[in-house]
Amino acid sequence: KDCVVEGVTNKRPLAKTRAGKPVPGPRCATHHRARRQTTRDAAWERRLMDTYGITAEEYWAIYEYQGGCCYICRRAKGTGRKKLSVDHCHTTGFVRGLLCGPCNRDVVGHLRDEPEAFDRGAAYLRYPPAWTVIGQVVAPIELPNLTSNGGP
Repeated sequence: KDCVVEGVTNKRPLAKTRAGKPVPGPRCATHHRARRQTTRDAAWERRLMDTYGITAEEYWAIYEYQGGCCYICRRAKGTGRKKLSVDHCHTTGFVRGLLCGPCNRDVVGHLRDEPEAFDRGAAYLRYPPAWTVIGQVVAPIELPNLTSNGGP
């Protein structure tokens, strides 16, 4: 590999066998990593198109529109090796947005794409049924400071 032609300048010493002879093959760890990343990115882009019918540019446009995070929890950024998942409707096939794995699998997937289930969940958090039946009973556990996060 000609690392200089490809712009990779961070070289390590040539690898040698136990006998002290040079090992054939790639000599530059940086070049190897860059090539592996390029291959990984190309595979991801092919998968986006083959599975969801969107380009990498469209993925990143959705990502920017969502503020660079999971649309539901707003915590996951997808900046590490694990990008945000493309969420789509399994009935129509329409791409809806980008979600982290837990929100895509454990929230949307578990509720089977039923908006009514989300409505019930929001109502449950706003108006817990226990409050109607037994009033606002505080569990005897260590509680965080409720005034800072807008508790009841």
